[in-house]
Amino acid sequence: MISPRLLALCCFFVAASAWAADQPTAPMHLWPGKAPEALGDADKDTPTLTPYWPAPDQASGAAFIVCPGGGYRNLAAHEGEPFAKWLNSLGIAAFVLKYRLTTDGYHVPAALLDAARAVRTVRSHAAEWGIDPKRIGMIGSSAGGHLTATVITQFDDGKPGADDPIERVSSRPDVAVLCYGFILFDIPKPEREEQFLGPNATPEQKKMLSPRLNVRSDTPHTFIWQTVEDDKVVVDNAFAFAAALREKGVPFDLHLYQKGKHGIGLGTKDLDPEKMHPWTKDCAFWLKEQGFLR
Repeated sequence: MISPRLLALCCFFVAASAWAADQPTAPMHLWPGKAPEALGDADKDTPTLTPYWPAPDQASGAAFIVCPGGGYRNLAAHEGEPFAKWLNSLGIAAFVLKYRLTTDGYHVPAALLDAARAVRTVRSHAAEWGIDPKRIGMIGSSAGGHLTATVITQFDDGKPGADDPIERVSSRPDVAVLCYGFILFDIPKPEREEQFLGPNATPEQKKMLSPRLNVRSDTPHTFIWQTVEDDKVVVDNAFAFAAALREKGVPFDLHLYQKGKHGIGLGTKDLDPEKMHPWTKDCAFWLKEQGFLR
């Protein structure tokens, strides 16, 4: 007679094998045809998600969307795949987002569409991919941090009547991690406003891209980290978003480190745990407290 414990283990491994068979490994288009507001159908016009999976025996069932930085002009490679592999080492599935860029004729609202669609895509496929739909986070660096902060203050619950089933689910990440994220878009700077929104931006559009002005009580718990030495995204950005979260009663962690130039990523090009920046350990501790780790 098979013991209940052995039977449960057998069922788990059968389920894990089924999930593994369904988990995609190649980059996925976010929309079946052209993306909304697409200027063409070239690679630069086509936002994608590239999946990275943890070892099945380490998987926690949680997932993260990874938003690399690059000033909305490019996508910083060291803030994409290495971040995904670090999350995998914690047992978290990761999806690196290739969003549309200002250098290709787009403005930031198009990237916001891409990021929201990324969350919906992972959540809508959660059951077949072995992911908990209530444990989907987003991590972003620099401009990717701005994109993440904008998503967690501009999300919606989905559109129940949409023909596209992906659009029916929520775009709200369950947690967020901001790595030297740009926040202070509300401080006027005409050249940046034109780059992000075009020459005829309205006050409403400018407010939409100003995350600290849009924090709400249901903004997800957030981990914020920043180096004081950073002279590209200054530490005031971290202070500003933390203050806005506190005002709305949203739980957060704020970590400041003295040393480190802008764009330091994991702090090392390899994934040697002994060489990575301390923020990775602090974040892992926080993620465990949020129920994202085993």
